[in-house]
Order: sequence, then C-alpha cells, then structure tokens
Amino acid sequence: MTFTNKLKNIWSKNNSLLCVGLDPDMEKLPKHLLKSKYPVFDFNKAIVDATHDLVCAYKPQIAFYSAHRAEDQLEMTMQYIVDKYPDLIIILDSKRNDIGNTAAMYAVEAFDRYQADALTVSPYLGGDSMTPYFDRKDKGVIILCRTSNAGSGDLQDLEIKGEKLYKVVAKKAVNEWNYNKNISLVVGATYPNELKEIRSLVGDMPLLVPGVGVQGGDVQATVKNGVDKSGTGMMINSSRGIIFSDSGANFDQAARKTALGLRDEINSYR
Repeated sequence: MTFTNKLKNIWSKNNSLLCVGLDPDMEKLPKHLLKSKYPVFDFNKAIVDATHDLVCAYKPQIAFYSAHRAEDQLEMTMQYIVDKYPDLIIILDSKRNDIGNTAAMYAVEAFDRYQADALTVSPYLGGDSMTPYFDRKDKGVIILCRTSNAGSGDLQDLEIKGEKLYKVVAKKAVNEWNYNKNISLVVGATYPNELKEIRSLVGDMPLLVPGVGVQGGDVQATVKNGVDKSGTGMMINSSRGIIFSDSGANFDQAARKTALGLRDEINSYR
C-alpha cells in the first residue's frame, strides 16, 4: 500500500488528523523509567499503546535518539509500531538530503533500516537530489516548505522573480516533483496565512503541520486554513505538549488525555 493510500485509510479509521511527535528528551523522562535497560523504548511504547487509536501518525525526531546513542531504541520503536499497529503512519523526522548517491543512502536508512512510511527532507539542493526519495513509490517524501520556527522567513520569505521561496517550493512540489503522487509538505501552524496560501496552491496534497501545542499555533486557524476539500489533508503534530503531559507513573494516561483533547478540538473545526 502506498503512503498516500495508507494515510487516507487511517484518517478515516481513527477519525483523526493528529500526529504525535516521539521526541524522548532524556531529562524529561519519568524517573522510574531511567532504571530500565531501554528507557526510551519503554517510554515510546507506553505513549503509543495509550494513544494509538487517537492519531493518524507518529513522528520520531532522530536527533533525540542519535544524541544519546539510542538509535537501537528508535529501531525498536519503529518495529513495535509496524508489528502491533501497522495501519498507523510513521514519519522519520530527520530532514535529510544531499547529492544523489548520498541521498540514496538516506533513503535506505529511513525506509529500509527504520521502516518509516515517510521522511522529512530539505529541498535546498534541488529536485535531482530528492529523486532517490521520490522514486520510492510506496513511501512518502515530506518536503520542508514553510517551517514553524520564528526565523524561517530569513530564507523562506526571500523573493525569486517576485515570488517568495516557500511558494516556489510548493509549486515545484505539485507541478514538477510529484510524479509518483507521494509528496507532502511541511507547513507550520504558526503561519496560518501562509498555510492557507499553500493549500490553495497544492490542492489535496497532504501537509505535515507542526507548531500547535508548545509552539503556540492556533488550532482553529490551522484547521480552517489547512484542510482539503474532504476535510482531511493534514497531519497536525504535537510533541512535547502531549508526551510530557505528566512525569509521574501514569504519564501515558496523561498523554492520552491530552491527545484526546487535541484530537477532539481539531475535529470540532473540520
């Protein structure tokens, strides 16, 4: 099954546009888990088990694993989701890219080693650098377009022949690069006006939308400006705001409560 079809199915099955970021900051893990042989995996497993019916996707950010030599626990996490909750989308958030032969190895890393359904990538090197990702017809390629951070406009607002760079990326994504219909774009909830512009440019292309929760993106504006004509079309991500809802023994149930509230708030505006 292709990434796009799998995503459509889980949007419907779980009635959810919510994506949970699995960013296990070691300093914030519940203290009782630190005694475990695999504290990161145990944390992730508990979060996934508590929220799997409320989400469309999980998005582990690779830096939270590689910084602590915990890539093995990332692999364990991905394998667990693949085995127990195969309908869910897994996005490896590593923002990879390089020249073609190196990009091909990044594709192997994400899609074969980690078994991700989709990978975040940078378009800065141009379309040919992303071909190894695009050519994986069953996998998703999520291109940075208008990111949620405050300094994103330093480059993304620069004009090229009278058009801002993020619009150039969006147009190329939909008109030139999407020959396998497996592209998505990263568009931050912190920029709702730009989100609306990009939705109008790309039609029903899926959007990964970070920035709600701790970063302060407005949920109502995000949904109203970002859904496609079917009322779906987005993976709205919250990481810290959900997974660190509580640091006690019942951290997983606290995460479930927060995820349920955000899932229902999103749905109320669809």
